[in-house]
Amino acid sequence: MGTAERRMAPEHGATAQGTTRRDAEAPARAVPRGAHGPGRVREQPRYRPLWVEEPARRRRLPDPVRTAAVRAVLVIAVTLIQAMVAFLCTLAGSWLAFPMVISSVVSTILATWAALDVWVTRQVWNQRHGVVSTPSSTARSLRRERRRVRRQARAAERAQERIRRRSGTGQLSHP
Repeated sequence: MGTAERRMAPEHGATAQGTTRRDAEAPARAVPRGAHGPGRVREQPRYRPLWVEEPARRRRLPDPVRTAAVRAVLVIAVTLIQAMVAFLCTLAGSWLAFPMVISSVVSTILATWAALDVWVTRQVWNQRHGVVSTPSSTARSLRRERRRVRRQARAAERAQERIRRRSGTGQLSHP
């Protein structure tokens, strides 16, 4: 989208293709003749924001997890750079090749540790702050039904117990 197209684009929700088509069809806005000299036509600039805020598709990572992830990315980047330097030093036959290979091996171990740290930190955060789950209406209704059946069974058992106590079951009728 060129500068002229950006100036003419509507403020909200226009695509680049739709904007150019509308610009070609729309008449140019003219400033009155006396404003800029005789016969001059000038367009008024319209300003658009540089970006439009959109809602995030996914939730943001928790702070400890994000910190561990950034640390892991930095360690892995340094490890890759060290491995490349070690490889190039080996090809060149430099004396620095051996120390770089050793440091690359150590960095690889640290990078693995950093990646595991992200995973463990995420698991610990989820366990401590857990995802609040709300049961679905189906699960809720099934639990209600089970509770109702248990209540009815207990009520029937109590009624049977009362009947047994009143009728004197298990006792001799004449002492």
